[in-house]
Amino acid sequence: MFTKTLSVGGAALAVVVMLVGPSAHAVEQRPMLTLKEANKMADACEAYAKKKGWRPVNVAIVDSGANLKLFRRQDDAFIGSIDIAQLKAKSSARIPVPTRALGDNVAYKNPMRPHGVQFVPGIAVFPGGLPIKMANGKVVGAIGVSGATSDQDEECAQAGIAAIAGILK
Repeated sequence: MFTKTLSVGGAALAVVVMLVGPSAHAVEQRPMLTLKEANKMADACEAYAKKKGWRPVNVAIVDSGANLKLFRRQDDAFIGSIDIAQLKAKSSARIPVPTRALGDNVAYKNPMRPHGVQFVPGIAVFPGGLPIKMANGKVVGAIGVSGATSDQDEECAQAGIAAIAGILK
């Protein structure tokens, strides 16, 4: 009797799944930043910094979960900038805005805005980190650059994102 009930119950469940359709059980598929794309971004960033004659840079690219996907250090780039580049990338992945915007919102720049993010360990509040977003707004990762000036770091990061703009559509 118990076995028979399970069979009838299993059949009923199968009918419900068929009526509801596969979308009821579908898992959202998120776009993913590949190593190939990360390399393309780093190549573009390095080439841009060299073309502009800037100091050597460190480039960190993370996935949407702020996990390191790729890291590069140009010859003679500052050792201390290794951690800073990674911090900028992770900050922009965790709070998907440019790290410049995080800095613009801290109390010492604009006392009318909420503040406190500058006191959160592991959050960069200066330029050089940018989220990598699909056209629909989905975050697939972030890039952080450090070694030149903060403004140059941000410009370099933007050159990296521009290198893969075609696939972000």
